[in-house]
Amino acid sequence: MGTMTWILTAAVLLATAGLLVLGVLACRLWLDVRTLAREVDTASRALAAAGRDLMG
Repeated sequence: MGTMTWILTAAVLLATAGLLVLGVLACRLWLDVRTLAREVDTASRALAAAGRDLMG
């Protein structure tokens, strides 16, 4: 029974560590997506301004 307890404890610890890693990666992804969205917004505004300059 002692071995089973250690295996169960190890499985729970590994699952918890895996969830923590996934959480950290999700946060990093969210920050990168936010940065990319800002850059796309800046580029689209610059393109719109350039288009207005060409037309007017």
